[in-house]
Amino acid sequence: MAGKLSGKKVAIVVAHEFEDVELLYPLLRLSEEGAEIVVVPVREGLHPRPWFEDKPVTGRFGHTVPIPVMAEGKRYTVGRLEELDPDTLDCLLFPGGYSPDVLRLHPETLDLVRACHRRGKLLAAICHGPWVLISAGVMKGRQATGYAAVHDDLVNAGAELVDVPAVRDGNVITGRVPDDLPEFCQEIIQALSE
Repeated sequence: MAGKLSGKKVAIVVAHEFEDVELLYPLLRLSEEGAEIVVVPVREGLHPRPWFEDKPVTGRFGHTVPIPVMAEGKRYTVGRLEELDPDTLDCLLFPGGYSPDVLRLHPETLDLVRACHRRGKLLAAICHGPWVLISAGVMKGRQATGYAAVHDDLVNAGAELVDVPAVRDGNVITGRVPDDLPEFCQEIIQALSE
């Protein structure tokens, strides 16, 4: 699909109990602009009910990865964290929910964030998602926003907290809450179009 983001690759990383709309909206909006989207489920964290062996990574409101109502291969593919190459990514995106609380303890996820950051790749996180960027050590001295529960952590990590829908500071974009997804995605689109 042609668009402003043709040729750009975005990886969206989620663990159990991600905020469903914060995965689905960026997936649809960024793919609409032509980006190649790779959704990366990390089988860590709380298993939402009902629990069963080999349960797919599941959002707070029941969406799984792969996404049953969307054909894999049209707007997104499913990837594995260990297969992501920071050199071929343009953006690494973290939805909120409870997923970031697990991903911030996942060494491979933090290593990927740091590798992308060193290469100047775009890092995007919304709601509780900035927790992953905080734990990777990339927020000091940056303006940032996020869900209210993350505000103290941002400040303690050395970020300057701003209460706006979305903010870009260098290669880092943060968003506040699901209602701010349009502004968050617009910041990503603008950054990847430059």
